[in-house]
Amino acid sequence: MSAIMYTITDEAPMLATASLLPIVRGFASKAGVDIETRDISLAARILAAFADRLPEDQRERDALAELGALARTAEANIIKLPNISASVPQLKAAIAELQARGYDLPDYPDSPETDAELDVRARYDAVKGSAVNPVLREGNSDRRAPRAVKNFAKAHPHRMGEWSTHSRTEVATMSEGDFRSSERSFVVHGDTTFQIVHVATDGTETILKDTVAAEDGDIIDASVMSIGALEQFLTAQIDNAREHDVLFSLHLKATMMKVSDPVIFGHAVRAFFPEVFTRFGAKLEDAGLSANNGLGAILSGLEALDAETAEAIRTLVNDRLAEGPKLAMVDSDRGITNLHVPSDVIVDASMPAMIRTGGKMWGSDGALHDTLAVIPDSSYAPIYQVVIDDCRLHGAFDPTRMGTVPNVGLMAEKAEEYGSHDKTFIAPADGRIEIRSTCGCHDAALTSHAVQAGDIFRACHTKDAPVRDWVALAVRRSRLSETPAFFWLDPERAHDREIAAKVERALADEDTDGLDIRVLSPVEAMWETLARTRDGLDTISVTGNVLRDYLTDLFPIMELGTSAKMLSVVPLMAGGGLFETGAGGSAPKHVQQLVTENYLRWDSLGEFLALAESLRHLARRDDNHDAEVLANTLERATETLLTEGKSPERRLGGTDNRGSHFYLALYWARELASQSDSSALARTFTPVASELDESAADIERELLAVQGTKAEIGGYYRPDPESTAAVMRPSATLNAIIDQLAAR
Repeated sequence: MSAIMYTITDEAPMLATASLLPIVRGFASKAGVDIETRDISLAARILAAFADRLPEDQRERDALAELGALARTAEANIIKLPNISASVPQLKAAIAELQARGYDLPDYPDSPETDAELDVRARYDAVKGSAVNPVLREGNSDRRAPRAVKNFAKAHPHRMGEWSTHSRTEVATMSEGDFRSSERSFVVHGDTTFQIVHVATDGTETILKDTVAAEDGDIIDASVMSIGALEQFLTAQIDNAREHDVLFSLHLKATMMKVSDPVIFGHAVRAFFPEVFTRFGAKLEDAGLSANNGLGAILSGLEALDAETAEAIRTLVNDRLAEGPKLAMVDSDRGITNLHVPSDVIVDASMPAMIRTGGKMWGSDGALHDTLAVIPDSSYAPIYQVVIDDCRLHGAFDPTRMGTVPNVGLMAEKAEEYGSHDKTFIAPADGRIEIRSTCGCHDAALTSHAVQAGDIFRACHTKDAPVRDWVALAVRRSRLSETPAFFWLDPERAHDREIAAKVERALADEDTDGLDIRVLSPVEAMWETLARTRDGLDTISVTGNVLRDYLTDLFPIMELGTSAKMLSVVPLMAGGGLFETGAGGSAPKHVQQLVTENYLRWDSLGEFLALAESLRHLARRDDNHDAEVLANTLERATETLLTEGKSPERRLGGTDNRGSHFYLALYWARELASQSDSSALARTFTPVASELDESAADIERELLAVQGTKAEIGGYYRPDPESTAAVMRPSATLNAIIDQLAAR
């Protein structure tokens, strides 16, 4: 049997898998394809991290490490669903749920002091944030909207908010003291090792990171966010929002940038509620209530303080919210502000949502308002200002006429910022932080930054081979799609200058005759791409890792209404394939609706698209003709599902995720029964298609019957498998047909 590794993850994607995977397994088995699963959910990763402390029957295998090793081989064929990139509040909630289920796990230590506490903290920190993607992404990214999806979006456009030429919405970003302005970069000559060292003003040295290996041609960056400059900036923008009567809204990536951005988030909370922390900061700290975890964590933890102090803090918070400026809201009805939870407002999703809504966000009054979008680091903030200026000038985008903007992203081998987690530090004292060679061939520091206590230092390591692979992939995609490709590289950034030099050298080794390939600054690239998009022309964006995330949410949300409908292929550098299934930012709301209404509106379209590409990759690798037939028929079935309007609807009474899976099985079986490329598959699926057709009314009735009731899945982070299967497979008729496939 050929094998595909299918990941079990979290929240709505995990629930959808419980419904879809039996169908996929049944169909794939008829082409000699085995579907194996690996649990890389947040709960499973926590349990794997503490396997040595748990009894044998509670231990989890380190599935992420296994998949990481597999991704470095030619045999890899991995379907990766969205997983939780846990913020500290999410991590603590998952720990508490597991503890309540009988797992003897330690609490997360906010301020570890002993060696044991430091060990516990290190294990948990290895799980939080973007712990999964850097391990699996051993190749560069190829993300695009499949033609069928794009055509459907044009024929059935989603709603776009109107833009006013008088909109007061703006982006605010730092002009000095941020990562971009302090960045220094160098190229490694010859294989070497380096370390990161803090040198205090009294000369005391502390090794922050020891023995990082680098190879000839690698790029090393270092930069610092000045907390003093950040605090001044945040205070000024709070005043700015009040003066112009717009919502104050903070946009970070506290899940992926798991060391730096929670700290920046915490400074924003302190800047917005200065009196709370001036008067009660010490008591909050003693109670383990950190601004880095958001206003919500502080308010929910006030019972740890004496009643008088708790009431005084609540009063100060309410008074500050009343006096303004007005805060953007995550949930106006529940009073959840933009500053409540670090993981609630993620810049790559929140900014496109604001732009799609006419440059407005929700206020506490339940109405939409113009917004001051605060993005402290200026590395990428200007691209959003370009989009806002363009919309103010030309109005909202028209999905029926827009071109498409696929992306080729540099991310292999932990490239750029997302690979910097283990090289990001909070300066422990005034002094400087240096990157030093440890091979004895250099006496002086390779980089040196003056720091004050609390400043955020970040070093990044981009290897040479992934850059060359990235350029080759961009050229290949440009030629295959006959589409211009723009490299988004900022000549004012030290890192981008080094990348640009490598790009120019790599392009010289590629066949680019007849291709339109350009290197533009991000601002120039955005203006040019927007103009082409409005004219209905396609443009490939070729970007670094963070911009890859930003643009593959921004443009799909404008074009398709969601980023979950993108095809995301990662051609692994060792020859295997990683097939990603879209974003999971709305997954928590979907789970809430399932539990209360037994209705899951999660759209598995990304899984359908990824599975087709995975089967096609397997067919080429293993010379499996029937797997290719499965892929081609699945693709046609997916297009039928879209045109017939069988994607999940938002409300009770319609087709939900489970119903959508039924229709996919029906259309897929029909396609397999009617095709002539594999007589064996046609013979197998002709009776299956007939049974599904004849039973359609009964299956629909059984699926509708459960809607409107409560659903018990036995947990949020660690649901009970049997309960989840019962909820997600409520049609006995459909289950019998699918389960009998194995016997055919």
